[in-house]
Amino acid sequence: MQEAGIFRRAQWRMLLITMFCYLFFYTGRHNFGWASKDLAGDLGISYALIGWISAGMLFGYAFGQLVNGNLADRFSPRAMILLGGVLSVMANVAISFSSDYLAILVLWTLNGYFQSLAWAPGSRLISNWWRPEERGKAFGLYTMAAGSSSVVTFLVSIVILNNGVEWPYLFRLPVLFLLFAVLLFYLVARDKPSELGFSDLYRTKQPNGIDSWTTRYSAVFQNKKFMIASVSLGFESMARYGLIVWVPLYFLGSSDGKFENLWGSLFLPIGMAVGALSFGFISDSLFKGNRHRSIFLGMAVAALVLVGIYVAPADNWPLGALLMFLAGFFVYGPQANFWPLSPDMLGDRLVGTGVGVMNTFAYLFAALGEPLLGKVIDLTDSASVFVALACICTLSAATILVSERWPSITGKSE
Repeated sequence: MQEAGIFRRAQWRMLLITMFCYLFFYTGRHNFGWASKDLAGDLGISYALIGWISAGMLFGYAFGQLVNGNLADRFSPRAMILLGGVLSVMANVAISFSSDYLAILVLWTLNGYFQSLAWAPGSRLISNWWRPEERGKAFGLYTMAAGSSSVVTFLVSIVILNNGVEWPYLFRLPVLFLLFAVLLFYLVARDKPSELGFSDLYRTKQPNGIDSWTTRYSAVFQNKKFMIASVSLGFESMARYGLIVWVPLYFLGSSDGKFENLWGSLFLPIGMAVGALSFGFISDSLFKGNRHRSIFLGMAVAALVLVGIYVAPADNWPLGALLMFLAGFFVYGPQANFWPLSPDMLGDRLVGTGVGVMNTFAYLFAALGEPLLGKVIDLTDSASVFVALACICTLSAATILVSERWPSITGKSE
């Protein structure tokens, strides 16, 4: 009984230190949106080209997820997260001293790969410590930390801009938090219970010891139900990054030099953090573990909220702040329900690979969306992006229903 209590404390310690580490990871990539306006002005480029820089990071991240999710099932998640954090800090600092479009594009693309060394390995570590019946809660808290990371990044960026500091410091100052977080994580975290003298919850390899990277990829890609769910996450991520990257521009463009108006944007990541935590419990409690229904609810309501932002009066600050909170809550909250689909649908052995493949879809879709959304802004205005994002959320909601009903459509189970 006493040992169970000790293990329980260790479980929570591993979850909390992983959450703390990821709380600061977005300071190395969600800072870009706040630099987009001045960066476009200094480089003399369109927002479509700014969108391609953002897309470069997302392509790098997508490729990294495909590779690093698989590696997290073979190597130390703890070491991978440390490496990714340190390299991301270095890439951000290098960008702050760059004045060439191509150099920034390349560095930001590399930064995407470095950032990809965290999420799937962190998911692997959490799955090593938490049993299936509690993973909805654990992944909800983990995703809440990611949403809260956006709050931290938005807050630090707004403070920097309010003090009249130039855009290069948006790539120098916030990442200092990331550097501290990954160093502390490496000191505290352990990859699995056996490293602290406990029994592991399950074996991470097949009983016969045959567990090659090709068999793991093959098992994931042959599960059509899971792959359709990954497409749904792709649309969700496209909407999410559309908000993260272009909402700062929306507020910067309407501030007219009144930087106090920027504080309304902070309600977006706050809503994301609260939504991530809430949807973890919603899927476990209200929907009794049915992640698909929980995701559908979130994305359908998100589409309505985004249309509301477009039609709402731009000068109504309280209403705008409320709608930003709701947009963050319903666009990002369902993402907490996607990650448990990997162990739920693929089994414990393929958690890292499944999360990596799913996140590859997420960031490929997000990358393709960025230059398109930038072009929409070039041709119209920054408010029009919300209509486009509402359509994308609708596609996510429709696709997750197809995933849920796939066995009844085909007449067989994957």
